[in-house]
Amino acid sequence: MGENVIKWYKVGNFLYFYTIQKLKQMTTFIGDHNCRVDAKNRIVLPSAFKKQLDAGAQDKFVVKKDIFEKCLVLIPMDEWSSQIELIRKTLNPYNKEHNKFLRGLYQNMAELTLDNMNRILLPKKLTDMVSIDKEVVMLGQDGKIEIWAVEAYEKINNDLSDDDFAALAEKIMGANKNS
Repeated sequence: MGENVIKWYKVGNFLYFYTIQKLKQMTTFIGDHNCRVDAKNRIVLPSAFKKQLDAGAQDKFVVKKDIFEKCLVLIPMDEWSSQIELIRKTLNPYNKEHNKFLRGLYQNMAELTLDNMNRILLPKKLTDMVSIDKEVVMLGQDGKIEIWAVEAYEKINNDLSDDDFAALAEKIMGANKNS
């Protein structure tokens, strides 16, 4: 998750220490970009997203089908490792329901590496699942990038009007405001 920092302090003749866990800065992807899928099922990672990657991040990602939507999710490997660390702390692999969840989590997933031209090769099985063909929209969303077939992306945008979004924002964010 992050690294531990040891701090020392002295009280009288005694030396004490305590640790502070520095939290890892999470990558935030911002923007949406239309991209072409080439004949080999590769897409170029937009330079804006490449610049937004954490400086220490390698060019490795996990791609999987989204749990809720008909799109793919591209997650930098360091971000994925943080999520898995949290999951390991939370779940018991000897619990039948937890094990079922883990199986579902790891299904329809692949590890990807950017090539020297900043392209990623999307597995055909995954692109078929979400109807990706020749063109996609890559949408930055906090620590992940959603990869949508253009038609599906346009449909979800048309399904959420400005007024609907404002009402949703008020419902979700307005209720959490501490006064």
